[in-house]
Amino acid sequence: MFEEQNKEQVVEETLDATVETVVEEASMEVPTTPAETVAEIKDYLNPELFHDIRIVGQSEIDAHKVDQEISADLEKMYSSTLGEITEHSLITGRVVGMNDRDVLIDIGFKSEGIIDRHEFKKDDLPSIGDKVEVFLEFIEDASGNTILSKEKADFMRRWQELRDAFDNQTIITGTIIRRIKGGMIVDLGVVQAFLPGSQVDVRPVQDFDIYLDKEIEIRIVKFNEARKNIVVSHKVILEESLIEQRDALFKELEVGSILEGRVKNITDFGVFVDLGGIDGLLHITDLTWGRVNHPSEVLEMNDSITVKVIEYDEERKRVSLGLKQLVPHPWDDVEIKFPVGNILKGKVVSLTNYGCFIELEPGVEGLIHVSEISWTKHIKNPSEVYKMGDEIEAKVLAIDSEDRKISLGVKQLMPDPWDVIEEKYMVGTVHNCKVQNLTQFGAFAELEEGIDGLVHVSDLSWTKVIKHPKEVVEKGQEIEVRILEVSRENRRISLGYRQLFEDPWPNIVEHYQAGNEVSGEIIRVLDKGIIIQLDLEVEGIIPFGKMSKRDRKALASQYEVGANLSGIVMTVAPDDKKVILFKEELAGTGKSTSATNEVKQFLKNQNTTTGEKLELPQELLDLAIGAEKDGGIVETKEAPVSKTEKEE
Repeated sequence: MFEEQNKEQVVEETLDATVETVVEEASMEVPTTPAETVAEIKDYLNPELFHDIRIVGQSEIDAHKVDQEISADLEKMYSSTLGEITEHSLITGRVVGMNDRDVLIDIGFKSEGIIDRHEFKKDDLPSIGDKVEVFLEFIEDASGNTILSKEKADFMRRWQELRDAFDNQTIITGTIIRRIKGGMIVDLGVVQAFLPGSQVDVRPVQDFDIYLDKEIEIRIVKFNEARKNIVVSHKVILEESLIEQRDALFKELEVGSILEGRVKNITDFGVFVDLGGIDGLLHITDLTWGRVNHPSEVLEMNDSITVKVIEYDEERKRVSLGLKQLVPHPWDDVEIKFPVGNILKGKVVSLTNYGCFIELEPGVEGLIHVSEISWTKHIKNPSEVYKMGDEIEAKVLAIDSEDRKISLGVKQLMPDPWDVIEEKYMVGTVHNCKVQNLTQFGAFAELEEGIDGLVHVSDLSWTKVIKHPKEVVEKGQEIEVRILEVSRENRRISLGYRQLFEDPWPNIVEHYQAGNEVSGEIIRVLDKGIIIQLDLEVEGIIPFGKMSKRDRKALASQYEVGANLSGIVMTVAPDDKKVILFKEELAGTGKSTSATNEVKQFLKNQNTTTGEKLELPQELLDLAIGAEKDGGIVETKEAPVSKTEKEE
């Protein structure tokens, strides 16, 4: 009897609450009769809910009232059926109604909870009577409604599952949905996690886009409860599987083993190869027998290659690999492939100041020395002629298999112009040439391309003492020269510029007779004598007598450049390009006085018409020559040297 009364009371309360809710939401006037009320409710709710419900009046309730005390055990059992409802908790409820906006959930509270219909997917919308797990956000909001959330309930349930997976280190699956800075976002079902780029694979990933929209196995490596942040890794799963493969592979590994691998990473110093469980290093020097600037010139990422084990360290888990060791060394039969005298074609792979290296084949290089580039041109650096990558022809000059050296030459491909130089430029012939370079000792003139001759400073003028060639010729000037000497062995040609003109010294000797007094302008004052400019473009020298350095200095200070000075002709010295003069004031005293008197007496008694040679005291001649040499006037004629030897 008690149960029936209780049931009727609950039904009545439920109907009252439902009617109130319907009235509020519909904003309509509530019908006045019970029948109309029931009809309105049936229109709002599923009619199947009311199959077992009937309306009970007050009179019927009063008729069934029984004065009966409820036992304590029964009351306890009844109380246990009432659940404790708290906010922000998961609750299982039953769908009791829905409209275009909300879904009503009965959670055993005084009123139904409301969930926004958009929280359910279109293909996952529940039916009336379905049980769903929801999250209680608010027991009662400002409008008196109980607010529930399906999305938060799903999140909390999934969050708990992921927490268990983190605690137990369980492998789960997720779908990569998009890329972000530093990694990718993985959908774990309601919850999203961050997959760092470094945790995608055991090798560096070049293209992350290939992983988009793909399902991947992962493990949670970081679980932040406060921030609701999860970090996952796929790499840790791969590494665990590789450990077993690595251990098994090292047991079978031997030096000299031939293995198949895949290029995993390329660096400046080499290539890392995945051998299926372990990584091996293929150093850049072991890629090929030839010259390699960067490993990417030989291999690319993900290339499948065959390599040879050179060395391995089981404790440190390191393996050194070789690729070039799979083929014979190219120097084994180099003398057969490149015999001396053959003309070969190769590529310039290195330039130095002494020559350029030519790659004949990978691992075999030859050197073209700078002296073997041209017969005639003086090349200081091969970069003047060649650049990196040039394809050039050269002749094999010598092979040293022991030191692995090949000498090559380019000039040997053309005739040597010096072979016929003596016939082409005969001594005494005159040729036009162009001044190419000026040095202290002479001027280099080009007879033809690559063939230079030297005009020594002593061969520039008959009468003038030339200190530098620029006093007579200029660089780039076209001049005529006479061939003085040709040496094919030493590759030298001596040229003469003054030899184009008649030697004036016979006339000068005749003009400046011994004993004659001549004068001229002082052009230089030296420590041991004075130089004056005479007629016929010749210079005269008046030496000081033997005296102390102080006396010579005091005497020289009395004369200035530009002043006129006279002296007596003593002799003419064509080899030194000078006329030696005598002046009593400059002869000094002492021993030089006797010499002066001797000269005066000799010149007084000398019969100049006899044509006899004037014999002067040797002491005076030594003074004259010494004065000029000490003063830096007389220059010794050097043997002609080639442009190449002089610059070297």
